[in-house]
Amino acid sequence: MNKSMLVGIGFGIAIASGITAIASDGMRLFSTQPKYAEVISVTPVKETIKTPRQACQDVTVTHKKPVKDQHQIAGSILGAVAGGVLGHQFGGGHGKQLATIAGAAAGGYTGHEVQGHLQNTDTYTTSEKRCKTVQDSSEKILGYDVAYKVGDKPGNIRMDHQPEKQIPLDDKGQLIVAVPVTQSK
Repeated sequence: MNKSMLVGIGFGIAIASGITAIASDGMRLFSTQPKYAEVISVTPVKETIKTPRQACQDVTVTHKKPVKDQHQIAGSILGAVAGGVLGHQFGGGHGKQLATIAGAAAGGYTGHEVQGHLQNTDTYTTSEKRCKTVQDSSEKILGYDVAYKVGDKPGNIRMDHQPEKQIPLDDKGQLIVAVPVTQSK
C-alpha cells in the first residue's frame, strides 16, 4: 500500500466520523428550535394572612357615688323648713298661714330637686384596662403566574420564583424552571 492511499483512507474516516457527529448530536447546533421562552407578564400570587392579637388600653370610667338618701328626704325637709320660714314673712292672719304652707310646699319640692341633682352629679373616676381582639394583616407571596411565548405559541405557568425576561428551554422545548442557585461571597 502506498502512503497516499493510507492518507486518503485516514482522511475519509475522519470526514465520515465528522459527518456522523454532526448528523446525530451536532444537528442541535443548526436547529431552528427556540432556546428560550419570552416572558410576557408576571403576576405575583398573594395570600392575605390575618393574625389576631389583644389590644389593651387604659380608659377613664366615671362612676356615680352610692346614694345614702335615695328618696331625698333630707333635702325635702330642709327645703320645707326654709320655705315655711320664708313664707311666714309675708301676709297677715290667715294669709300668713297660707304663705307659710305655700312656702313650705315650694321649699320641700325645691329641696327634693336640689338634693336629687347633687346626688346625680356626685361622681368619681377610675382607670380600667379594656381589651379587644384586633386583626393584623400581612401578605405572603405564594408564587408567580407567568405568561410566556415560545415562538408564536403562548403559555402560562405558576413558578415559585420571579423569572427573568426569558426562561430557558431544554432539548425537547420544555421550560427549565429550576430556581437559579446564587453563590454568596
